[in-house]
Amino acid sequence: MTIAPRRAATIVRAAIPLLVIALLGATSAAAPQHPVPTVIQLDSAASGYTPLLTGAPATVTMRSGYVVLGPGQSVGRHSTGRYEEEIIVLEGTGRLVVSGGPELALRRLSVAYSPPNTEHDVTNTGATPLRYVYVVAKAIRER
Repeated sequence: MTIAPRRAATIVRAAIPLLVIALLGATSAAAPQHPVPTVIQLDSAASGYTPLLTGAPATVTMRSGYVVLGPGQSVGRHSTGRYEEEIIVLEGTGRLVVSGGPELALRRLSVAYSPPNTEHDVTNTGATPLRYVYVVAKAIRER
């Protein structure tokens, strides 16, 4: 079956709006969603590292995780680059060692802060697990 050129042009013109609508629908489905309020329940039996917020689309720039270190364990020296980091200790004792800076004691219900581009390490100095939540967010200077 052959379609006359005029008929083919008419079919194409009629199909273009449908194609545009279909493409727009596919694009909006793949587009990132805006962050929404959420609650994440921590697992008291967890060990090691559990990601909590992993960036877009769940957040704008924030990332966070739940860390459980056994006695003597550390997360290892690292830098969060252009991100600032907050550590909220839920239980246990430890230390935050900042390169070229202070060694900060960590204990239950303490909060520690590391500025951007700061190499640091967290170590459990106690006899029980050190449990904490870290939060990192892109450092943006307010004007």
